[in-house]
Amino acid sequence: MRKATETTECIEDPGAGFNCEPAPEAPTRVQPEDITDGDVLRAVREIGLPSLKVRIQPGEETLVNIETIFYTRPQPFERSITLLGFDIDLVAEPIRYTWVHGDRTVKTTSRPGKPYPAMDVTHRYREPADNVRPRVDVTYRVRYRVDGGAWQTIGQTLQASGPAADLDVREAAPVLTKR
Repeated sequence: MRKATETTECIEDPGAGFNCEPAPEAPTRVQPEDITDGDVLRAVREIGLPSLKVRIQPGEETLVNIETIFYTRPQPFERSITLLGFDIDLVAEPIRYTWVHGDRTVKTTSRPGKPYPAMDVTHRYREPADNVRPRVDVTYRVRYRVDGGAWQTIGQTLQASGPAADLDVREAAPVLTKR
């Protein structure tokens, strides 16, 4: 015979009376406030954030001591996922661009650059080189909301490294001509 109260469960042991133990706790349901930044961060890492292609002007070749223009085209990132039974809306926005020039120099900006004639993100190569492989790494800030609630910002940023481009740096030699 079993007897149960809210806090104990007892089983009758013939000749010894009742053997009582604490009743097992009922499982608790996860609440929206139980979703942590870490839970969302893991989910975003699993999905992956967009890596951006570096764009270079004048193209696949540039000259020593000439301003080479760098820019990229950011993509909006918005996703809806289900996490621990809740609908999670995600928004990631680029906040920092790290321009890796391929010549052991790096420049960080808060903007994606623009094509000519803007020239707001440029680099001047000092030596000729073959295939310097520049790229842009993008740092994202991620916001999320649980079941349509208030937006929250994850305290940690995430970075996506872009693919390297092909770029040769050439040296131009002035040539005098007779007219």
